[in-house]
Amino acid sequence: MKMRSRATLRLILSTAFIAASFAWLSSTTLGNDDDKGDNDNRRACRALPGHQQLRRALNAAVSEESSGLDFEMWATLVNRDGIVCAVAFSGSERDDQWPGSRVISINKAFTANSFSLAGLSLSTANLFSAVQPGGSLFGLSQSSITDTGDAYKGPARNFGQRNDPAVGKRVGGVNTFGGGLGLYAEGGRIVGGIGASGDTSCADHMIAWRVRDKLNLDHFGATVGGVSGDAQRPDNIIYDIAANPNGGTGVSAGGFGHSECINTGDETTLPPVQ
Repeated sequence: MKMRSRATLRLILSTAFIAASFAWLSSTTLGNDDDKGDNDNRRACRALPGHQQLRRALNAAVSEESSGLDFEMWATLVNRDGIVCAVAFSGSERDDQWPGSRVISINKAFTANSFSLAGLSLSTANLFSAVQPGGSLFGLSQSSITDTGDAYKGPARNFGQRNDPAVGKRVGGVNTFGGGLGLYAEGGRIVGGIGASGDTSCADHMIAWRVRDKLNLDHFGATVGGVSGDAQRPDNIIYDIAANPNGGTGVSAGGFGHSECINTGDETTLPPVQ
């Protein structure tokens, strides 16, 4: 009996060792696959401006724009596959901005890229009315859930830095108020989206527009259209919502309107697209 018990024990220990080794090897392999995926995603971002360029453009845009609440901002760039390529903030410290606006800027960039095409650019502001109850796109906001694991991974001190945990990840999330725009390289080629957040949604749109202009990613030419009715600013925010006589949500005359905000700026003064 003693010999059989020892043999059984050796068998159990051997089996456990093999199982543990296999589990370690599998986790290591998966980890390497994850790392390889992140590296591939970062390489796919090379066509877009980097962190420093984004931050410089954001700071300049914030200093120029006087509408809204005059708050500091977050901005995000995603590529055409929805991969986060850069996250930055204006101001000198990370907590000069609303902390919640970091992920909102990611969502806006993802949304603008997701619902823009080579021939049609839709800003997140253009989606505002259509997603309201009774609108043609009601429910769109629930179509993509934010991956909070990728969005908030690691120490918060990395947020808005070159090594922001969202960079290289497809964080997702849909946001349908002002602040998200498609990015167009020369020849009208769509290459991703930009999202800005941290002020009123109207000011977010204005600042995102100015950042896109400074990054030279607004090449619409004659091939890219929009719904604004302004040929020089095809995906501009539209203020055509009239009060609903029955109460509730106001009605957009064209179906793509956005509500006005505190200290709403003049959207017609934004730089024309190229």
